[in-house]
Amino acid sequence: MPILPKERDPRLITVRRGGTLTDEDHRLLADWALGCAQHVLPLFEDRQSDDGRPREAIDAGRAWIRGELRMGDARRAAFRANAAAREIPDPAKFAALSAGQAAAVAHVAAHDLGAAAYAIRAAGASVPADDAARARAEEREWQRAQLPAVVRDLVLDDQRHRSAICWDVFDD
Repeated sequence: MPILPKERDPRLITVRRGGTLTDEDHRLLADWALGCAQHVLPLFEDRQSDDGRPREAIDAGRAWIRGELRMGDARRAAFRANAAAREIPDPAKFAALSAGQAAAVAHVAAHDLGAAAYAIRAAGASVPADDAARARAEEREWQRAQLPAVVRDLVLDDQRHRSAICWDVFDD
């Protein structure tokens, strides 16, 4: 299921590509998404300790934010993190996908919600079924507490609009 809408929100498209998103806000969205992925990364690393691809994707995203890595390199790291998610059980799979989505924010800012959504799914999958709703809600609230004030309203509005294509994980 795609997490990007067919019609893209110009607020999540950089100015140089015809949208209204500034470079600084793009980096803030990337940093937030990377934080979401980092928060659940242990769910992957505890199961796949010999596979560094999701951590490398997070590191690549942070290097892109600092201007030390080109967007294409961060995007390739995202693909590798996504590949690490193949044929492994939840929640490790969702944690790896969160890292991939977070690194992909360098390419398309709207991947920020993918990182957050997969992190929420990872949190829910990491506990017994009876506790999953609580774990998802706690992860969602943790994420929202991490949002930079400058992009908070944008992200919360985007969550309301895209929750249905993000498995409804942003619904309160």
